[in-house]
Amino acid sequence: MRIFFALWPPPETARALGRWALDAQRQAECKVTDEAKIHLTLAFLGEADHEKAIRAARQVAARVHTLPLEQARYWRENRIVWAGPRETPAALKALHESLSMALYREQFILERRPFTAHVTLIRKARAATLPPLPAVEWPVDQFSLVRSAGSSYQVLQRFPL
Repeated sequence: MRIFFALWPPPETARALGRWALDAQRQAECKVTDEAKIHLTLAFLGEADHEKAIRAARQVAARVHTLPLEQARYWRENRIVWAGPRETPAALKALHESLSMALYREQFILERRPFTAHVTLIRKARAATLPPLPAVEWPVDQFSLVRSAGSSYQVLQRFPL
């Protein structure tokens, strides 16, 4: 079972981001992330024991906060367009660090690169002029353990902050 931890936006936020990505797609000839799949990955575990992951998640201490989506950028190396904050909010950093430590205690090995808060909205993109992001609210009051099966996602469990 391929699993990961993520933040999921409220439906109205996902809808606004999905519309923005469709508008941007007209200029970039690319693949837009389906509105139902828009998320921010906190930790990718791959093929892993979901019960161990749940045990880890129950140890996480973090506080409710808001995720600002202030910029959209094109990453040439990955050919993606993403949206995210100009700087990762302290509360989101703390959530990521608490989750990472809990996963480490459960003997998960995570990527060592620094955490960069971003939401992938377009894949297989070419450089293009991006339209301004819509003003959206993304309250963060929980995180989820998600199963990835091919091109579909299933939330296995939610963890309130």
